[in-house]
Amino acid sequence: MLKTLLSVWALLVGIVFIMLGNGMHFTLIGIRGDLEGFSATALSVVASGYFIGFLSGARLTPHMIRRVGHVRVFAALASFMSAALIAFALYADPVFWTALRILIGFCMSGVYVTAESWLNDASTNENRGQILSAYMLAQTTGIIGAQGLLTLGDAQGAFLFIGASILVSISFGPILLSVSPTPAAELTRAMPIRDLFRASPLGTVGVFFLGIVYAIQAGMGAVYGAQIGLSANEISLFMAMLFAGTLILQYPVGWLSDRMDRRKLIFLTSTIAVACCAFGALYAQITWAVMVAAFLSGGVTTPLYALLLAYTNDTLSREDMPAASGGLVMLFGIGAISGPMITGWTMEHFGAVAFWGVLAMVFAVVSVYALYRMTQRPVVPSMDTESYVGIVPGASPVAVEAASTWAADQSNNQG
Repeated sequence: MLKTLLSVWALLVGIVFIMLGNGMHFTLIGIRGDLEGFSATALSVVASGYFIGFLSGARLTPHMIRRVGHVRVFAALASFMSAALIAFALYADPVFWTALRILIGFCMSGVYVTAESWLNDASTNENRGQILSAYMLAQTTGIIGAQGLLTLGDAQGAFLFIGASILVSISFGPILLSVSPTPAAELTRAMPIRDLFRASPLGTVGVFFLGIVYAIQAGMGAVYGAQIGLSANEISLFMAMLFAGTLILQYPVGWLSDRMDRRKLIFLTSTIAVACCAFGALYAQITWAVMVAAFLSGGVTTPLYALLLAYTNDTLSREDMPAASGGLVMLFGIGAISGPMITGWTMEHFGAVAFWGVLAMVFAVVSVYALYRMTQRPVVPSMDTESYVGIVPGASPVAVEAASTWAADQSNNQG
């Protein structure tokens, strides 16, 4: 394991720093936007901008890499992203911020595609699972750590935006100086949504709605915290709780996933999330209750996403997995774009509690649809399913495809 990690240490360190900077700006936008008097609807559009850029970047980055190479693409995206982070402090305007968020989303998607291409090229069938797990841990650790860094400055000034920019700039040093720019950047054409739905209705519908959930949590969590009167430090803790639960819940969900009907587990985890959101809505005036609700509802989001990917792969041939990965990422991105906008509009009309209300309804749709699908298709024996591998929502098609391939290899070896 140590030898495996040493082979990709530069990438992992770089990813931690990238996520520190990116995670800071996600929360900072909500806090600073509220201080500037932006409405929930305006902030929801700003939040959605990131996912518009992210979806575009996932489609265009491979073409850019083929034209000029990994290093140039990586360095260019780093420069644009670093500049955009500082620019937030220059002019507080929703339209300007939305444009910056689209740019940052595009850059982050390109960074993911490039970094994940390097990781995939550096791994083998024997260590790919370990490398993917380390990569996802680095991402989650960076996001959580970013919330702690927000407590070091005042959201009203430029200091925290500058700090986020510096972290992103530093992140590319170890990556560009240590990694050989040789991996291929070929992505299979995404499977049409109609074909994907025909193969796995639950996986298709579930991934779309998980995109909505993830974007609400990441994009509107800080807005919700500001509206219920949490301090800046409490908002940072709230955002950390939304991601920290993943570190605890990923393993037990993955363990159960390989031992029971995955549709039942999707139903159970979604139902638990509904209950957690209801708890958060009912006890919104109690800070510790809000934190517990965030920890549990956010904690099941990433395992549920990985669970839906694993279930979808159970219905596909190995040859179809690469194209399906692209289709699933596209569906996730479409859901992510709409999530903040829906939540912003409802918060504008029904108050901050709509944050939990929309999350609860989306989780409930996944839960009910999983229950329905159990009546439409016989259970797949656990011995015939693909292995579960934890993967963070928002990963590029490169990582999703690599995870699917590794899962298929593991199942074949166990068989």
